[in-house]
Amino acid sequence: MAGASLMDTLFQRSLEDLIKGMRQQLIGEPAFISKAMEEIRREIKSTDLSTKSTALLKLSYLSSLHFHDMSFADFHALEVLSSPRFAHKMIAYHAISLSFHDATPVLLLITNHLRKDLTSTNEYEVSLSLQCLSKIANVDLARDLTPEIFTLLSTSKVCVRKKAIGVVLRVFWKYPDAVRVCFKRLVENLENSDPQMVSAVVGVFCELASKDPRSYLPLAPEFYRILVDSRNNWVLIKVLKIFARLAPLEPRLAEKVVEPICDHMRRTVAKSLLFECVRTIVNSLSEYESAVKLAVVKIQEFLLDDDPNLKYLGLRALSTVAEKHLWAVLENKEIVIKSLSDVDPNIKVESLRLVMKMVSESNVAEISRVLLNYALKSGPEFCNKILASILSTCSRNVYEIIVDFDWYASLLGEMSRIPHCQKGEEIENQLIDIGMRVKDVRPKLAHVCRGLLIDPALLGNQFLHRILSAAAWVSGEYVEFSRNPFELVEALLQPRTILLLPAIRAIYIQSAFKVLTFCLHTYLLQNKGTTFSSWSDTLLPGVLSSDFYESLADLSVGNGPSVTVTPGHVSPSSLERNDLSYEYIVNMLNLVELAFGPLSGSNDVEIQDRAQNVLGFIDLIREKVLNSSVQKGNVSEGKDVEVADIVELMHHAFSEELGPVSISAQERVPLPDGLILKENLVDLEAICGDIGLPSSNSFPFESTSYKEEVGNSLSNLEIKEGLEQLNESTSLLAEHRKRHGLYYLPSDKSETISNDYPLANDPMSQDNATDDTNDLLKLAEQSFVPRRKSSHTKPRPVVVKLDNGDEIPIASRKSEPKDDSLSDAVRDVLLGSEAIIRTSSQSNLSDKPPNKRKGKEKQHRDIHEELKENLVDDRNPSSRRSRHRRHGKERRQRSPRKKNAEEGGDNGQKEKQKSSHPHGRHRQRADEPSNVAGQTSEVPDFLL
Repeated sequence: MAGASLMDTLFQRSLEDLIKGMRQQLIGEPAFISKAMEEIRREIKSTDLSTKSTALLKLSYLSSLHFHDMSFADFHALEVLSSPRFAHKMIAYHAISLSFHDATPVLLLITNHLRKDLTSTNEYEVSLSLQCLSKIANVDLARDLTPEIFTLLSTSKVCVRKKAIGVVLRVFWKYPDAVRVCFKRLVENLENSDPQMVSAVVGVFCELASKDPRSYLPLAPEFYRILVDSRNNWVLIKVLKIFARLAPLEPRLAEKVVEPICDHMRRTVAKSLLFECVRTIVNSLSEYESAVKLAVVKIQEFLLDDDPNLKYLGLRALSTVAEKHLWAVLENKEIVIKSLSDVDPNIKVESLRLVMKMVSESNVAEISRVLLNYALKSGPEFCNKILASILSTCSRNVYEIIVDFDWYASLLGEMSRIPHCQKGEEIENQLIDIGMRVKDVRPKLAHVCRGLLIDPALLGNQFLHRILSAAAWVSGEYVEFSRNPFELVEALLQPRTILLLPAIRAIYIQSAFKVLTFCLHTYLLQNKGTTFSSWSDTLLPGVLSSDFYESLADLSVGNGPSVTVTPGHVSPSSLERNDLSYEYIVNMLNLVELAFGPLSGSNDVEIQDRAQNVLGFIDLIREKVLNSSVQKGNVSEGKDVEVADIVELMHHAFSEELGPVSISAQERVPLPDGLILKENLVDLEAICGDIGLPSSNSFPFESTSYKEEVGNSLSNLEIKEGLEQLNESTSLLAEHRKRHGLYYLPSDKSETISNDYPLANDPMSQDNATDDTNDLLKLAEQSFVPRRKSSHTKPRPVVVKLDNGDEIPIASRKSEPKDDSLSDAVRDVLLGSEAIIRTSSQSNLSDKPPNKRKGKEKQHRDIHEELKENLVDDRNPSSRRSRHRRHGKERRQRSPRKKNAEEGGDNGQKEKQKSSHPHGRHRQRADEPSNVAGQTSEVPDFLL
């Protein structure tokens, strides 16, 4: 066995050989790596630690760069870790840091190895173990190794102490009870004279304060001292991040730190520290006008710098200032506008955000026009950034800055025609939304959507298909505003619609159905005296014989005219909406039937179903016309009434107005009395077993064949019964809308919103701007000048808003449970009584010998006293101890536990005995408020 291990060692491929071999493989690299992995699997089982460590090193390399699994070597890494050689330990710790995690089965076996190396006299071994512990520590490791970390926090070796301070952060996250042991030592290091120690400690507190800053308010004096005295830029940046979180919690603290921060801004030449000072001022100290003005001056220096990184930071800072101090953007408007044409894409995006912050009700049209010109000249990415900014800004708070909705509908149409536009979903939603919310924009909206539908070039851009879907829906829903329905039907049925997705083509078919129904209904209203027997020669070409046409002509001569032309009848050549003619309707029916014939056999179920519905409607009308036309000697006017009723019935089904519905509408509908939604329905089959399904005879419209259904036309009685049922359902719907009216848009003239809407303003001019930058500069200046509204301007159209807003209510959003165990432990240490500190230290150090435990308890008490001294005013050191002792004495006098003990006599003595018990900490905390996180932190004395 030893000989085999020796041979493996002599002829083993090193990491350098592995890398050279991989670089020489031009094609077969995967095969080479696979062969190397087989060698590693064989070598890592060797009993020789050198062979095993080399195999582990190669495996770590392949895992890091080529992501090969190395979990099979977890136990072998522990074997290498037990080697006394430092080189082997370094390889093992590196492999363990890469592969071990909380679910690693052998993780518990590393505890003794880490404890041994943490207590080693070799500082390099201690550093390796600390580095590994910072990456793999879990709850068990953090709990078991807390005493060793506590000892290392006061070691004289600078390198080891710095790493121990860094490890404390992960230990606190994993095991919050370690705070009661190590926190005081961590605070002690804030007063260390070594800047490296202070930097490490401040970094830890910066991370801790990011989770719950209120718990660290008592340490504000120490951070303030570092802010004033330190000259290390890195330390000052971290302290500024801490104060940025603490200042909003305590106004007196903000007032105290604002001047030192301004001094750093005036004095420092480091751009990193200067930017952090500016960010702290604009984020957390924006109430101090003088500090904000100084910060704006420094921001301008960033904006004028040639370094794009500094310019970007300046724009970010200016964007933050603009939320409360918009004048800062006006002072730097020229730089902001010119940045729209910068080469750096990040700078362009930030400048775009600043431009959108200048948008108001008075200049939204002009700024949008100029930005669209920028979008036309920009690349696809920035073009869509501009479009997204315009859409989000204009739709903010249910279009609160939009006055002219006719202009906005035209703007959405222009956006759709931009070549790089990829905001189809957003434009689709807004086209439908403004149509439902703003009633008087519907004529203009129908005109815009008609322009989109008749353009066949738009069908080739897949990013615009969602927009075309909205245009088709709007055209069908508001067809009464269309000037030429026949042209609309041609656009909806053009051959290039085959490029659309099936779901969108289904919307096209349904919209064409709505247009057809509207035209038939309008024709009936305009030509009430016309009988439908005159349709037969065109609706049924080639079906009826010549004898039938002759008899039809004789019929019209002998028994009166079959086509009665009323004064409202118009010339067939006219194809306008308000002038529907006989030929117009016939051509439309033929066009629809010709286009939908192939679609009735489509593979897509939705398209097939909708196409067959339309064809069935046309066949039903044709059948009624046929039955009406073959009546010789007596033209049946009842058949004409049937056709009119069918058209009226279908038109009524499409005429119900749609409106926005609240997201929480379903939740707010009260449950009927006696309805149990969570009832067990296992016995439902036994209860309802004797109830059979309705037979096919109960459905009057069902038949074995579609053609038979058309042939067996409805009688007058059935039509009347259908209309009665429709009226009944309409009344029920009206009652439901009246009961839950706040979720719907009123559609009746008698309801809250009147039909007498004011006309929208004229759309903006389409003239292109010659100089976009100059226009934006002028607009920026005008946006900050208050304008007096003209008395001649028309009022803003009515925009329907839901009673509870259009967003998900906050109450319905599920908040994730917050773990405050670490914050509770920090507050117990900083603000709790000495008994809590003493009992916690006893429980955490109970595994130590008695003499060492007593020494550590005494050390904890000393640390607690020193921390109390540090929490008072640092400007009066002589009063620290006396003032804090007096404050502590007052707290003890006010303590209800102490008062009860004095009044109760023996009961008080028993209570003291309980609190001194090793487990007395739990009994003591049981009497205190359970919500420790909700208690107000004690304000440091130096703020008083």
